[in-house]
Amino acid sequence: MKKMKVLLGIGAIAVAGFFMVAADHIDAPAVQGGTSDITDFYAFQGQNTNNVVFVANVQGLLSPSATADASFDENVMIEFNIDTTGDNVEDLVIQAIPRDGKMYFFGPTTPGSVGLNSSVETSAPQSMVEVTPYGSNAIVKESNGLKIFAGPRDDPFFMDFAQYGEILAGNATGFNNPGSDTFAGTNVMSIVVEVPKVMLGGSGTVNTWVESKRKQ
Repeated sequence: MKKMKVLLGIGAIAVAGFFMVAADHIDAPAVQGGTSDITDFYAFQGQNTNNVVFVANVQGLLSPSATADASFDENVMIEFNIDTTGDNVEDLVIQAIPRDGKMYFFGPTTPGSVGLNSSVETSAPQSMVEVTPYGSNAIVKESNGLKIFAGPRDDPFFMDFAQYGEILAGNATGFNNPGSDTFAGTNVMSIVVEVPKVMLGGSGTVNTWVESKRKQ
């Protein structure tokens, strides 16, 4: 689970440089290397400054050959959680569930249950986009006010793990500039949803986090 705070207000200075990221590659034993492993969570103001974009990446460190065969797990739901009241409990959710080469989105909506267990919010507004095949132009769809995408992308995260190991071993005191990107040439499976701020409360600060939940 990745968690962060997001400022929804339209203050030009505060929002202009707004970009939040949480990353957690290959270090969660329960899901490491699995189809439910979340590698990154991004939240940022959209090109349309009235919108917020949420991005969840799963299945990190895919080689190009592995990416060609990769697919979203139909038994795994990705849930974007949004707390608008500051109590660290989700007030809104956006759920993403793959089926037969398509990604279905439900929400944003008030969840019927909160916490670790969720039910699919089938009564919420529904949107769907075809999963973009590897090597194809991105398929992006606008539906029910949302702009949505699902498919493979180049891993955007930069980390020099070799140098990090040297620092931990006491053989180096810091990172090189620019260093060597461990994730260069690897891919992730990405889910992107752009949401109008008015659908999230419109102003103020929200807490947001993402979870992967496997069908029981």
